[in-house]
This record gives sequence, structure tokens and C-alpha cells, in this order.
Amino acid sequence: MHHIHLAEGMRLRFPARSVDFDQGVEIGMLAVLMSQDMPEFSRRISSANLGQVRALAEQLGYRLVEGPAEEEWTEITFYNRTARPRLRVVHSRA
Repeated sequence: MHHIHLAEGMRLRFPARSVDFDQGVEIGMLAVLMSQDMPEFSRRISSANLGQVRALAEQLGYRLVEGPAEEEWTEITFYNRTARPRLRVVHSRA
């Protein structure tokens, strides 16, 4: 059984369904978030779904930054390409 991460601390699971169904739900959830033109969001996704997620993000104008991976999960941050980067002041101590 596979858990699908909706948001921090919130997961879904479909005990009577296959892994293919779970991956389809995960892709559908990400497609909805990207279609809302959110400037940035992060999700934990199944590592097996990475190829399809990359293709979808490319088509919908998002770039991905992969974070830490553990077992079968990868943390992904999605950035809308039309969003301007946020700049911040960084102090260096010599």
C-alpha cells in the first residue's frame, strides 16, 4: 500500500488499489496544483513517479529542484518559470 502526500502531515492511501492507481492520483494532484499557477510549492512524491512528474512540470512551465530522497520518496520543490526569483540579503562574516 502506498501513501500519497497531500500536504505537511496529511496523507491519503487507497488500500484496495494498485500502485498504478496511486501514481495516477499523485500525478493528478500535482497537475491541479501546477494549473493554479502557484509560484512555488513542495511535495513528497514517489521516486518511481519522477519521470512523469518531470515531463508534466516541463509541459506546465515549472522547474523542479529535487531535495532529499529516502527509501521510495523524494522531496520536490516546484517553481513556476514565470515567477520572479526572490532575492534576499546575505551577510558574510570575514
